[in-house]
Amino acid sequence: MKSTSPIIRRKSRQIMVGDVAVGGDAPISVQSMTNTDTCDVEATVGQIEALQKVGADIVRVSVPTMDAAEAFGKIKQRVSIPLVTDIHFDYKIALRVAELGADCLRINPGNIGKEARVRAVIDSARDHNIPIRIGVNAGSLEKELQVKYGEPTADALVESALRHIDILDRLNFQEYKISLKASEIFMTVAAYRKLATQIEQPLHLGITEAGGLRSGTVKSAIGLGMLLNDGIGDTIRISLAADPVEEIKVGFDILKSLRLRSKGINLIACPSCSRQQFDVISTVNALESRFEDITDPLDVAVIGCVVNGPGEAKEVDVGLTGGSPNLLYVGGKPNQKLSNEALVDEIERHVREQIAQRKASIVDDSGDVVIPLQELKRS
Repeated sequence: MKSTSPIIRRKSRQIMVGDVAVGGDAPISVQSMTNTDTCDVEATVGQIEALQKVGADIVRVSVPTMDAAEAFGKIKQRVSIPLVTDIHFDYKIALRVAELGADCLRINPGNIGKEARVRAVIDSARDHNIPIRIGVNAGSLEKELQVKYGEPTADALVESALRHIDILDRLNFQEYKISLKASEIFMTVAAYRKLATQIEQPLHLGITEAGGLRSGTVKSAIGLGMLLNDGIGDTIRISLAADPVEEIKVGFDILKSLRLRSKGINLIACPSCSRQQFDVISTVNALESRFEDITDPLDVAVIGCVVNGPGEAKEVDVGLTGGSPNLLYVGGKPNQKLSNEALVDEIERHVREQIAQRKASIVDDSGDVVIPLQELKRS
């Protein structure tokens, strides 16, 4: 399988969200947002840990009140993943969470109020070495822009973003990223494409309020796919009316399909037909469930018959082709014949063995240099 993407990414300024680089040549990061009551520290910590377990790079937490800000401080002490705080209107909340260790402030400078308040937030971000995310949303455009354009448009989104950017520019603050979100795909894509040519800062992609798990995944894949294929986008959030964990899974699936990230199992499977020699759908469902905890990249193919099976199986790390009997390939070569009853167990075993072998390492004669085993074999 080809591991590199043909996509040429837009050159952007790099910022740091905690220990995660966003922009420049950094991998496109995947993030989600908690939907628990932030004041419920236990529930919020639990959800953040669940998101981190499936590979989230960054998590956003809503902080609507000062009580939530204090709860955020407790949450921050208990998790290791970078946290972005989502704040609107009350600049004092932004100041407080900056003190409590926020890794990024999600604000719109234009709705903070007087310039003195905006300056206070910017100065705090600068003092704490925290970047800012400007989040423009079609559902909350400034009233004068709603009047000017009559309805949300791509141009209205860009003008709103440039207004906020102008405030940061006047205050000589360049450590920020931008999002321009709408629930309408073409509006969102047009807005990002336009702004991408006007600024150097990283862009946070998303189709806002995309819908439920199925429909929202489709809309997000189409919209973000169009932009990512253009090389636009430095971090993404898939907005689903579903468990936030699903947002991370979908995000990585989108990036894997474009060969922009390789975290987790890349599972290739046929849709099944009357030629299948085993139940492809139930096998794939079982494997997906068993692979939930795996974040290491590995290509796995599950093909139900001998028409396309051998060709696909030879190109992946672990591949199964249906037949009489079924044949498992490992490392592109036939490995063993399998009964239908043994398929899931044996595929999982070989997948975990392949990952373990990749992680295996030895120490050279100096005693302090670790050389990955696969690199040693290549040499």
